Amino acid sequence: MKKNNSLSLYYIKYYVIYLLALLPFWVVYRISDIVFLILYYGLKYRKNVIHKNLVNSFPDKSMKEINRLCRDFYRFFCDLMLETFKTLTMSRKQAIRRCEISKDSLNLLEKLYSEKKDIILVLGHYGNWEIAGSSFSSQCSHQLYVIYKPLSSEFFDRLMYKMRTRWGTKLITTHDTYKKMQEIKNTGSATAFIADQTAAPNNAYWTKFMNQDTPVFWGTERAAKQFGYPVVYLTIKRPKRGYYQIFAELLIKNPETTKKGEISEAHTRKLEKDILEQPEIWLWSHRRWKHKKT
Repeated sequence: MKKNNSLSLYYIKYYVIYLLALLPFWVVYRISDIVFLILYYGLKYRKNVIHKNLVNSFPDKSMKEINRLCRDFYRFFCDLMLETFKTLTMSRKQAIRRCEISKDSLNLLEKLYSEKKDIILVLGHYGNWEIAGSSFSSQCSHQLYVIYKPLSSEFFDRLMYKMRTRWGTKLITTHDTYKKMQEIKNTGSATAFIADQTAAPNNAYWTKFMNQDTPVFWGTERAAKQFGYPVVYLTIKRPKRGYYQIFAELLIKNPETTKKGEISEAHTRKLEKDILEQPEIWLWSHRRWKHKKT
């Protein structure tokens, strides 16, 4: 009986989200406006974490500016959640229209592919990385692989897996990263590392990021050096509500020639520059600075 109840609850949650994903974007954004009021004024979801992160990252801003940034982030965060659900039903055409890859960026990626280069993509939780994945897989010749950590909720883990793989993106768990990368070597792969997760303090590259001592995962740098793949930095800008643009930059052409920490420092500085330009579209609700440098 308990198993049947769990299965029924699973399908109820799935179909509620699926029906939400079928709604037109203009309706989705009206719902997002309501969710914003609930999260910001009612539940105050992770408000202390968000506020602290903003205060520490922007010590020169007034409290009025910090509060405005906080509200702007909440508005974006609500859009991000509902836009992510929309990837369940979004067509390829919609994904491309909603998240356009700049012409120069597409040319760069296609040039690397024509040279038979497997590549590493590095990005942060900036803009809508979920729609960006669908857009990339719909337009680029490289086979996209995304490194991910399975979610603790079985329901949301299965849901996210379904959404992320609809248009050909393949997922690699963090545990299997190097083994899988070895298997797919020389196949025209683009392996994406989202590099702004919280790294374990005793096994990280430490640097200043957003005015704070910050541990950075070695994973992107180690993989680039081990396999000799060019490192391409991706940024996902948001010119207006509901629309994004992907820009790609060849960050490191020959990783084997770099010094220790050079790659990690390079992609961290790029992300910081993006955040300073459009701070409200970074994931401030994440406890990025829970570890202290010793």
